[in-house]
Amino acid sequence: MEVKFPKYVIDFAKNGEFMWNLFATNGQIILTSSEQYISRQNCLLSIDKSKKNVADSDFQRKTASNGQFYFLQRADNYEDLGRSEYYNSLITLEQGIESVKRNAPIANIEDKTK
Repeated sequence: MEVKFPKYVIDFAKNGEFMWNLFATNGQIILTSSEQYISRQNCLLSIDKSKKNVADSDFQRKTASNGQFYFLQRADNYEDLGRSEYYNSLITLEQGIESVKRNAPIANIEDKTK
């Protein structure tokens, strides 16, 4: 999927609640909401927080039990906003964080639930 601009896409999770994915301009998902939301408004508030919380201190780097790396984006109150995909190296993990920092603040919002 080729995306002209970075964008957050709101969709329904398997349980019918709202969730979002942040897509980079190359069409790759670079961040997924850490939780599902009962209301569209709460989902939009989470996206707003994600757009604003892009300082380096807002990312927590983690190692999964399988040895792969991932990161969490956090709000100022340490609430988890988004979770990355898995990465095979620390270099690609850092590239993923830089992609979120670059794309999140300027991303449009597309709502597929309407």
